Amino acid sequence: MKQVFNLFDFSQKVNYKTEILAGLTVAMTMIPESLSFAILADFPPLVGLYAAFIMGLITAIFGGRPGLVSGGAGATVVVLIALMNSHGLEYVFAAVAMAGIIQIGVGVFRLGKFIRLVPQPVMFGFVNGLAVIIFSAQLEQFKVMINGQVEWLTGSPLLIMVALVALTIAIILIFPKITKAVPPSLVAIIVVFAIVYFFGIDTKQVKDIASVSGSLPPFHIPEIPFTLETLKIIFPYGLIMAAVGLTEGLLTLNLVDEITGTRGRSNKECVAQGTANIANGFFYGMGGCPMLAQTLVNLSSGSRARLSGIIAAITILVIILVGAPVIELLPMAALTGVMIMVAFGTFEWASFKTLNKMPKHDIFVMVVVTLITILLHNLALAVLIGVIISALVFAWDNAKRIRARKRIDENGIKHYEIYGPLFFGSTTAFNEKFDVLNDPEEVIVDFSESRIADMSGIEAVNKLTNRYAKQGKKLHLRHLSQDCRRLLNNADAIIEVNIIEDPTYHVVTDKVK
Repeated sequence: MKQVFNLFDFSQKVNYKTEILAGLTVAMTMIPESLSFAILADFPPLVGLYAAFIMGLITAIFGGRPGLVSGGAGATVVVLIALMNSHGLEYVFAAVAMAGIIQIGVGVFRLGKFIRLVPQPVMFGFVNGLAVIIFSAQLEQFKVMINGQVEWLTGSPLLIMVALVALTIAIILIFPKITKAVPPSLVAIIVVFAIVYFFGIDTKQVKDIASVSGSLPPFHIPEIPFTLETLKIIFPYGLIMAAVGLTEGLLTLNLVDEITGTRGRSNKECVAQGTANIANGFFYGMGGCPMLAQTLVNLSSGSRARLSGIIAAITILVIILVGAPVIELLPMAALTGVMIMVAFGTFEWASFKTLNKMPKHDIFVMVVVTLITILLHNLALAVLIGVIISALVFAWDNAKRIRARKRIDENGIKHYEIYGPLFFGSTTAFNEKFDVLNDPEEVIVDFSESRIADMSGIEAVNKLTNRYAKQGKKLHLRHLSQDCRRLLNNADAIIEVNIIEDPTYHVVTDKVK
């Protein structure tokens, strides 16, 4: 189709056929996942579909970047299971709205930029862990409920399921070699559906999970007491949900940036997520966040604009209203095959190739993040632990880098030229550089190649000045910032100010705004 018009970004050309087909494919993969997570949390099934529609539409229009797909994601739903079990659905809606308010606050105060602090090994671990979760979730489709017990499929049903999944995967792999005009995932779904329907094959279908028929999302104010006690109940869940949603969302945004070679707007995405979750709380949705699997389906289908996300959301609504009888006949094998391919495409296989080149601590971080993601399904906790470990390793590495070059000039004055950052991790090594007892009567410490980064560094310099003062020796400190000089106890007596060369950086302290 001729690329004439565009949507929202007048510098971006939009291929409408590609966007529409990508949106339809995304909708087909999102429906069973949203239903499955809603049932997992013991929510009414339609609550999951409403979340997919509301999250998908609002974030597609107002989100931080084209191509990103949001919906009723399992990462955020898992957080709410305990609240559902203890207080019920109304409190869940209130917590979802609370999460939205927190997310908007993060965006308004421009805190989304802190996602840049996430190191690459953490990204690898996050993506690999999520790929394993996506794959393992598909194994549930090979199970069936018998007399209230969940059991693995056996015999002919298992063989049929495996054969149809294998056919789906084969079509996805082979069809792009024939043509790239239509997303291979959509072709696979249609072909497998046609085979099952016309040959009357008895296999698991979407209707076996739940009904997808319903009405427009109803406006609904959560029926909870508006008291401080209620706030104490819902706030922790809202905070955790907001953190998980933003973590997965912003990491997915970064991944899309890498794939497309463009740059999204993290703070705008935070506001869009928050707005969508508030709407979920008041329109019977279970809330959600950007979905990595559906985003990768979208991108692999050729989408690069916002239109596909809008089409996916509207398609879900149309299916709820009028299309349920057809969609409920879709074989789960086709959707399972698509998601298995998404899992394989999500996994960072390149991380294995670089194992022998990566520092050991980076490998450790990647493995820890992957395991926490897989075992706990808590993406925010996994990323937080990964960032903390990386930060501690960085601090330890920099603590070893502080050095001091020593010399005595023709006047008998000893010079210490400090190299490397002086901060909480390097103060011990810094103090060990000085020989206070044996130094001459006059000493100069030059910080031109160093920087005092925090209050621990300031305190280390204060202790050094006191040690020399007790020995009755004169100490000069050169090339310190005004901030440092102001915080030193004996600044007037010991600092030689060099107006031209002294730096102007600030020390991290509550006194500096």
